[in-house]
Amino acid sequence: MPENAVWFITGCSSGLGRALAETVLGRGHRAVVTARDPERVADLVADHGDRALALPLDVTDHAQVADAVKRAEAAFGRIDVLVNNAGYGYLAAVEEGEDDAVRKLFNTNVFGLADVTRAVLPGMRARHAGHVVNVSSLGGLAAFGATGYYHATKFAVEGLSESLAAEVAPLGIKVTIVEPAAFRTEWSGPSMRQSAIRIDDYAETAGARRAATTATYGHQPGDPVRAAEAILAAVAADEPPLRLLLGKAAYDIASARLDSLKSTFDTWREITLGADFPGKETP
Repeated sequence: MPENAVWFITGCSSGLGRALAETVLGRGHRAVVTARDPERVADLVADHGDRALALPLDVTDHAQVADAVKRAEAAFGRIDVLVNNAGYGYLAAVEEGEDDAVRKLFNTNVFGLADVTRAVLPGMRARHAGHVVNVSSLGGLAAFGATGYYHATKFAVEGLSESLAAEVAPLGIKVTIVEPAAFRTEWSGPSMRQSAIRIDDYAETAGARRAATTATYGHQPGDPVRAAEAILAAVAADEPPLRLLLGKAAYDIASARLDSLKSTFDTWREITLGADFPGKETP
């Protein structure tokens, strides 16, 4: 990463995006700080002169995505690091999911991320340099009740990012998937959406986890500032990780998930191997 790198960060009005913008600018880099309402990020850029640019960006608006990337490249000549951070959560048992709300969730968390990435990649390809940082979640590796649709978006981000990493590595472009656990942001508070539908049969599963999730607001163990510093360290590394877990809970739960998967695979190994045609392996 260049010393005077240009960062393009989505979803900077609060939480991790805001902390990351502050940290990037504090380290002397340049930053395009975006939010649906640019007034909410005006203070972030106020004291940084021509090193910072605040732009309106709703990642679900294709024309606005194209315009923001064009303006960023016109102002700074390039984008070195793209951080796809914009996103939010949705609480509902799978059966309680509301079609319009679920589609909006995917439009932001998945399709918006993909649209911004497609807009930035041509410049990175032309320079054979760049880094795409996609903010997923511990919920992109392990799933729980009441957040099934949110997990579905983050599992999608994981798969998309792995494929992207394979495609752009020969072009000098790096990809990192960030997987935070519970951080002290607005995710479980003001930014959280919930279905109005409540089905009594799910009260002890999805219903209980709805309540537990919203109760964490303001008490989450993760520090957004330390998370931002960790992201900068990963991007600056000679060999950046494809995946970056953030927080002890992320490490512990993801590790347990790996152990559980391996145990299941081994238990069913003979059945699994028996599903192929008998005989020699195809060369």
